[in-house]
Order: sequence, then structure tokens, then C-alpha cells
Amino acid sequence: MGIRMRSILVMGILGLLAITVIGITSYKLSVKNALDEAKIKSNIILNYAMATKKYMKQVQRPLVKELIESDRFYPELMSGFVTARGTFELFKESSPDYIFKQATLDPLNPVNRADQNEAELIKKFDQNPSLKSSEGIISKNGVEVFYFAQPIKVASSGCLTCHGDPYDAPKDQVEIYGTETGYNWKLNDTVAAFVVYIPTESAIAAAKKLSFTLVMIGAGGIFAMLLILWFFLDRSVVLPIVQLAQRTENFSLGENLDEPITGKSKDEIGTLAQAIERLRISLVKLLQ
Repeated sequence: MGIRMRSILVMGILGLLAITVIGITSYKLSVKNALDEAKIKSNIILNYAMATKKYMKQVQRPLVKELIESDRFYPELMSGFVTARGTFELFKESSPDYIFKQATLDPLNPVNRADQNEAELIKKFDQNPSLKSSEGIISKNGVEVFYFAQPIKVASSGCLTCHGDPYDAPKDQVEIYGTETGYNWKLNDTVAAFVVYIPTESAIAAAKKLSFTLVMIGAGGIFAMLLILWFFLDRSVVLPIVQLAQRTENFSLGENLDEPITGKSKDEIGTLAQAIERLRISLVKLLQ
């Protein structure tokens, strides 16, 4: 294998390794950026839901209680959970891919019942009181999604007015939801979690497309570089060496000794040409 081919082969292998590293790195960075963006979006949605719930509890519900009887209950006006879910349903009309859920182990409304993954998540929050949030990638309804969750605890005795003893709950609530589920909660227990789901399929597909594009651009660049290197080696290295080898062989046969070697290059090939020229001169003198 000649110098030219060996050089091209080495450069090709190094280029292939570089392209592979670039492709893998760009894919991982793109996926990380997509997940970071999903986390930011989920935080915004979750914080808005929590703010809605807090506003209901601190502002709206006290005003409503001043206007109605103490044992009356209107979920849309007095429940922070219902208000947060209802607000998100309106938001979902413009962003249907996002999912927000108040996942509850023992809910009043069956819609809020936690599935297996959510139940395990709530259990993890309950076993680790210092854990303020959880995030990750799971498969939901056959689609890969990013989830971000925060625990919901029974923080005050006010929560037990509706979720303590069912016989102490507002009569309207009992008429709406019954007395079978959503009661007998305990103070400081982790009973639910706010969970936001954001699909990652399009983001992952975009990351793959970007990585593929970078690899193709890199491959094109490497191919162009190898092509240029091929012509450079052919004209600047291989051809001069072949010519010098031919002249040296002629000298060994006593041919063309009167034709000097003219090398203008200042590199190693020029040095080799000068050495062969000195050899020619020595042979000429020896023969004389």
C-alpha cells in the first residue's frame, strides 16, 4: 500500500471517528436541551396551577363563604383542585398535547384517581418528605412523555373539613361525590401529586434529525478534505518521489548522468533531491 493510500486511509478513519463523536454528542446535547425545555414548560404550567389553587384558597373561597350558608358547597367556586383542573382544561384547548393531572390515591372525583405509576410516585413522596419534586421519562398511553410532579400534602386542618370525616363534610359535597372515597385523610399525609406530562416524541425526532444533518455535513466535509488531500499528495509527494526513484534507478544503470536534478522545494523531498543530485555528481566524477 502506497503512501498516498495509507495517508488517505488514516485520515478517513480519523474522520469517521470524529463524525461518530460529533453525531453522538450532538444527539445527546439536543435531547438534553429538549428535556430541559420540557422541564421549564412543565414548571410554568405547574406553578400556574398551584397559584390558581392558592388564590382560590386564600381569596375566592373566603368571599364565597360570606355569601352562602356554611354547609353549602360549590366545587367550581370553592375547590382549589377543581379550579386548577378546570383552568387547565381551557388551556388545553390551545395546547392539546399537554396533560395536567391532580393524581390522588383516594379522590372525591374518580377522574383524579392515580394510575399505577402515579401511585408509586405519591408513595415515593410520602416516604421521602424532603423530596420536593420528581421528573423523568415514562411511557403513557404508548407515547414517551416527560413528567414533572410535586407532592400534595394535607397541610392544615382546613383540608379535613372536606376530606376528613364524611359526616362533617358539606352536604352539597356529599350529594355530589358520595361518602365512599376522598375522606379520612390524615394531617401531614401525602395524598396526591400535581403531575404535568409533556410529549417528547417530536423533540427527540428533531434531535435525531439535527444529529443526522450534522453527520451528513461532517461526512461531506471529510470526503471533500480527503479528495483535496488525495490530489495534494499525488502532486506534491507521490509524483516527485516516483520521479526521484526513476532518476536514481537510471543513475544506477549509468543512464542520464549528464542531466542534473533540479529541486526547488524546501521540504524533505527537496532535501532528498539534493542528496540524489550530489550522488549523481559523485558518480560522474568517479566515472571520469
